[in-house]
Amino acid sequence: MAGSSKPLRVIIAGAGIAGLATAISLTRISGIADLDIQLYEQAPELREIGASIALSPNGLRTLEKLGVDSALSDEIGFRGPSGIPHIYRHWKTNEVVSVDTFANVSDRRHQTTRFHRGHIHAALLEHVPKEWIHLNKKITRAEANDDGVVLFFDDGTNAHGDILIGADGIRSNVRASFYPDYKLRFSGKVFMRSTFDVALVEGKVPDLPADAAHWWGTKDTFFSSRLGKGLYTVVGAYDDGRSAEELEKSITWDQAGNVQFLREKYKDWHPVIKALTELTPHARLYPNYAGDALPSWIPFSRVTLVGDAAHTHGGSFAAGGSLALDDSLALGLAFKHIFSSHSSNLPFSQENIRRAFSLYDQTRRPHTARLLSIVHGLISRKAPSYATPEEEDEALRARMKSRPDLQWLSEHDVEKAFAQVVKSSEKDTATAEEPPETSRSDSLLENAMALRASKL
Repeated sequence: MAGSSKPLRVIIAGAGIAGLATAISLTRISGIADLDIQLYEQAPELREIGASIALSPNGLRTLEKLGVDSALSDEIGFRGPSGIPHIYRHWKTNEVVSVDTFANVSDRRHQTTRFHRGHIHAALLEHVPKEWIHLNKKITRAEANDDGVVLFFDDGTNAHGDILIGADGIRSNVRASFYPDYKLRFSGKVFMRSTFDVALVEGKVPDLPADAAHWWGTKDTFFSSRLGKGLYTVVGAYDDGRSAEELEKSITWDQAGNVQFLREKYKDWHPVIKALTELTPHARLYPNYAGDALPSWIPFSRVTLVGDAAHTHGGSFAAGGSLALDDSLALGLAFKHIFSSHSSNLPFSQENIRRAFSLYDQTRRPHTARLLSIVHGLISRKAPSYATPEEEDEALRARMKSRPDLQWLSEHDVEKAFAQVVKSSEKDTATAEEPPETSRSDSLLENAMALRASKL
């Protein structure tokens, strides 16, 4: 392939947010003209599906860098009037106990924004040619060798390429092909989500917060917010109590839920929450899973992972969408650095592909591993017992006020992180290539030996 003029074929498994953003980044950020990008998606059609999604400043800045400007409009997304990214309220009193703040977000368009997932997906889709996307392609496994990569589908067909990027979600079959022993862990939480017309609740719930609100109870939580395009969302996150094995037999991802169960679950919460559940028309279930940090995002020199396939954090801290977008940007930057910013016009050799993937891996994997360590710490935490309800409530308030500071996550600068990795990598290369220093005594000895030899 080193001397070939054939375009580099990039196979992307999955045409969700991570897959589409990666396709855009590889075309716009990398600066590489001769790329043949093909995306394979299991869904029979690309339409507005899914629930709500929040993007924090890092994800919104990345959308801007990718040129997906429509996603930053006030029509598609909702930004609260207070300018506070996240407000935490007490489940019973409705009082604000704690808030998140911005550190360095001067542009209002970069303030935390909440969307219907389908609207972000549609905004990205506008920038990916339809002919690149192949539908009804459910992946069964992937293979790679020194000559290329192959995706296999359950319809008996397959796709060949030079590079494979797994963007097929938290239950990635690409990841499973190279890390067959990787396991997901049930967090103990099930999310009951609903997205509907804002007219169902606006003006009908007294004291409904104008901003997004996250109510914390001693075990469960409840979230509500406006979204873009006149929509509203509620999310009840509750302890399920069953084992992962029991849960897998009874609940599947995006399964229809019983909205009456939602109402019953939160009937003793503050009247605002109770009223919201009574007006919620339907709900769907999303069991929450997380996995350990992977040892590498490069299971083979021609293969890497992006989005939930790479970092299975279970959607904690509403970070998944922004993380996937930043993954895509970092991968585009890595390809630009290796293949476009060198006057030598490096060939798409296996070694150079591995070098680009390595820069990407070094930029993103430690960052997401830090998040995963927090997630698993929370999952493993033992629920304490309390002597009185007052003691339990005091502990809840203390926990709400001592949440992890996540500005390092929500305002992460992926371009700066990439530049630091490049600088460190180049320094290590220069050090490795330096000849060992010759001491003065060694030099004198060599001169003396040379002089003696000349006299013989």
